[in-house]
Amino acid sequence: MTPRPTSSGSHPEQPAEQRRTEPPAPARKEAAVKKARAKKAPAKKTAAAAKVTAAKAATEKTTVRKAAKKAAGKTAGKAAGKPTGKSAGKSAEKAADKAAGKAAGKKAPAVGKGAARKKAGQAAAPSPAPSPVPPEMDLEIAVSPAVDSGDRERLLDGTHHAPHSVLGAHPVPGGVVFRAFRPYALAVTVVSGGLTVELHDDGDGFFSGLLPLREVPAYRLLVTYEGTVQETEDAYRFLPTIGELDLHLIGEGRHEELWTVLGAHPMTHQGVTGTRFTVWAPDARGVRVAGTFNFWDGTGFPMRSLGSTGVWELFVPEIGEGELYKFEITRPDGSKTLRADPLARRTEVPPATSSVITSSAYEWDDAEWLERRADVPAHRAPFSVYEVHLPSWRPGLTYRQLADQLPAYVKDLGFTHVELMPVAEHPFGGSWGYQVTGFYAPTARLGTPDDFRYLVDALHRAGIGVLMDWVPAHFPRDEWALAEFDGRPLYEHEDPLRAAHPDWGTLEFDFGRREVRNFLVANALYWCEEFHIDGLRVDAVASMLYLDYSREPGQWTPNEHGGRENLDAVAFLQEMNATLYRRVPGVVTVAEESTAWDGVTRATHHEGPSGFGGLGFGLKWNMGWMHDSLTYMSHEPVHRRYHHGEMTFSMVYAYSENYVLPISHDEVVHGKGSLVSKMPGDWWQQRAHLRSYLGFMWAHPGKQLLFMGQEFAQGAEWSEAHGPDWWLLDPHYGAEADHRGVRDLVRDLNTVYRHTPALWWGDTEPSGFRWVTGDAAEDNVFAFLRYDSDGTPLLAVSHFAPVVRHDYRIGVPDDVPAWHEVVNTDAGRYGGSGVTNPDPVKPEPQGWHGFPARIRLTLPPLATVWLRPA
Repeated sequence: MTPRPTSSGSHPEQPAEQRRTEPPAPARKEAAVKKARAKKAPAKKTAAAAKVTAAKAATEKTTVRKAAKKAAGKTAGKAAGKPTGKSAGKSAEKAADKAAGKAAGKKAPAVGKGAARKKAGQAAAPSPAPSPVPPEMDLEIAVSPAVDSGDRERLLDGTHHAPHSVLGAHPVPGGVVFRAFRPYALAVTVVSGGLTVELHDDGDGFFSGLLPLREVPAYRLLVTYEGTVQETEDAYRFLPTIGELDLHLIGEGRHEELWTVLGAHPMTHQGVTGTRFTVWAPDARGVRVAGTFNFWDGTGFPMRSLGSTGVWELFVPEIGEGELYKFEITRPDGSKTLRADPLARRTEVPPATSSVITSSAYEWDDAEWLERRADVPAHRAPFSVYEVHLPSWRPGLTYRQLADQLPAYVKDLGFTHVELMPVAEHPFGGSWGYQVTGFYAPTARLGTPDDFRYLVDALHRAGIGVLMDWVPAHFPRDEWALAEFDGRPLYEHEDPLRAAHPDWGTLEFDFGRREVRNFLVANALYWCEEFHIDGLRVDAVASMLYLDYSREPGQWTPNEHGGRENLDAVAFLQEMNATLYRRVPGVVTVAEESTAWDGVTRATHHEGPSGFGGLGFGLKWNMGWMHDSLTYMSHEPVHRRYHHGEMTFSMVYAYSENYVLPISHDEVVHGKGSLVSKMPGDWWQQRAHLRSYLGFMWAHPGKQLLFMGQEFAQGAEWSEAHGPDWWLLDPHYGAEADHRGVRDLVRDLNTVYRHTPALWWGDTEPSGFRWVTGDAAEDNVFAFLRYDSDGTPLLAVSHFAPVVRHDYRIGVPDDVPAWHEVVNTDAGRYGGSGVTNPDPVKPEPQGWHGFPARIRLTLPPLATVWLRPA
């Protein structure tokens, strides 16, 4: 093992510029020069090391000769049938000398001072055997201990598939051969018990020796470099760390805990602590590990190929937590590439790109949350989501600092869940996390993986579920990441037309390859099992489902049935959902799917009219509702009568899927403006429009999602560079009350929503909704009833005109004796005009709107009113 650099610590918290990672080309050249000089120069040892070696050599020589004499004497005595005597002793001495000479041979290992003389160009003295040699043992050297030319060349070129079969210690005719490959080393010595035997320097970093032993002993290596000596375990004496079952499951693409076998894992193997490195690279001619522990030179750390699975493995002893590493892959054309670990569970802080060895020591405290998480399925429960971009919610805060603020804020506003925009590692912050390179690593920008666990734990303890955006559709082309990982298309489709994503300049996953599906399915499980994530919002599902997505004719190839459906992606999504729901109780998956694909939230085993089973998602974003409703709200009230159907059309298909109503980050960036700025009129009217729209949204069938900053009517569109405009809530700001009023409304909407089952129990049941009036286009009025499982109603009336309407008649059931107002978005405390219905409203027996009774309400301007039975 190359000595650790004293000036290049691997502590991940240091700034990238203060840490030594991959050396530039001049540094590598300098290392090569040092290596060449080391070959010419005599071996150097510290005075202490030289004394120890000399003392051991003298002891070993005496011990071996005495043992050989004793053994030879006994054998001679037995052969003559006489007790041994003085003459027998002389014969034994001669036999011992002869045995020692044979053991040394032409390439016998040098010991102690003899090795030093040999380094200096002098004749080497014969080396004694390191242990008593039984006379019946055949000491004839049947093999050369040196690495043969073919293996030598492949090891130097980084193209050896089985370095363990050559390096390390191996029984051979005549004893045990020891071989080591230590570039830049001046000497390598085998240490076994009280013996030390220096191996022969074969050049180019290879060392070898044949010892007359019956079996491979327990041993360590003493490696001498210029100015230092290091005692270490031999990485090539260990058996594989992955079992046959794991390899079989990987080969079949069915290893559901893939992260436990691939990647870098600190562990104890055969009684020795170290790190197991494993990587899938089936097209590679060879793979080596490079990192801070070997000066980023992987020459002496070749990995072995484990059968036909394409998995490469190496256990490196005595390294662990915090070390940086990458895989040096020799491509099929012989060129080399240095790649981050696809299953790295921790990375450097971008823009640095190395993987980091890590293990978790976190102790969870959310058992109560997990136990009750599965009590009620998401579509039957209150489900209002606050969408957050963690790096910009409070810029500069770490995961642990966010844990002190985010749960309290979200709980105060009454949201049931947070949805975190992608936290998996990504090199470009401007992608907001949607161009992922580290699919198994939380971004290091905010802390360690255990720090992220702490944040999730804190949210659970506050009673808040955690959803996470997950991006299995595509990945960026960075040359150090997944693109052509082992020299050929591996994670991406081999057909360039199928691989290239036309919109984002990225590469699409090859969903038809079982190992790639395994990588993604296991990744979904990883976040939910290792980080206790409660649900995954799956990004860009539509781009996965259609072969012609954003492609012109001639740029795509139909499927085997002549259609445009991506059958591989369908199978992958079904497998992912089925596996996740089977293994993780209470989890929910949410599809961002913008088309009319049939059965997005239908069970995978239920076939629909299209001939496909359902995709198996729990919920689906209702992109149609979002688009139509925002289009309606953007019109001046006087023109809304002509667009009335845009607000009612959603109920035509409301029960075709289990829907979420999303006002997400996508609607408040790239020139679209913030939510309040989409509304027409002056500042008062804009806020009134926004409040009435939020009231309509929270009452409409479906779950709710609101992006950060929109809860207090931020005027500017969102930017990842600075996040929400929190200064708008500063009491010293003149218009603070305007923004605080909207936030107070969001809090009250969530509070009433959570305690009113009629607003969420029947989100996916037609019996949970009934129009009162959906055709009052001239009045800009929408009124409907929501029902809970017992038939208890809530009446929602939205009035999107800037006038007050007195004694407005609304049809109602005749079994409710009185109604009282529970929410009025025009209330003064929200910044409204204060037009309310403060007293209980009693129905009149006259029929109206198809109901047997009616009530008379005062409709505030640009407001939504909720009423419940008194």
